[in-house]
Amino acid sequence: MTVRVGIADTTFARVDMASAAIKKLKELTPKIKIVRYTVPGIKDLPVACKKLIEEEKCEIVMALGMPGKEKKDKICAHEASQGIMMAQLMTNKHIIEVFVHEDEAKDERELEWLAKRRAEEHAENVYYLLFNRKFLEKNAGKGLRQGFEDVGPVRE
Repeated sequence: MTVRVGIADTTFARVDMASAAIKKLKELTPKIKIVRYTVPGIKDLPVACKKLIEEEKCEIVMALGMPGKEKKDKICAHEASQGIMMAQLMTNKHIIEVFVHEDEAKDERELEWLAKRRAEEHAENVYYLLFNRKFLEKNAGKGLRQGFEDVGPVRE
């Protein structure tokens, strides 16, 4: 059985995070069909995700975005996050938000690495949500992060 996975991304992002996520998903399983929907900006992601679920019949969606450094960019990212949460509740489907803020990295090289790595690691989370939720359960409380190093649990 093939599962439809939506990938929503933006032209505003400075790294093609979708290609990294798609490549990782295809490495993990042949049991998925990718449906990609690229929109101009981060605030367009919520409706793209909802359309992927309702019109394209995707079981889960990744929302990939790269907000800029400015205050207005952070506000837009917050608004997009709220829209993504609303879309999840309206559709009763997971939408995995994968945002990489431009000011998270020390330079453009690290920004590219971080964007691709976070997209790949969240693609793994999508795989586990679809095919092996017990894997995620056994990692609860371990301080795992997507992108930079894990922080670990408060107590061992």
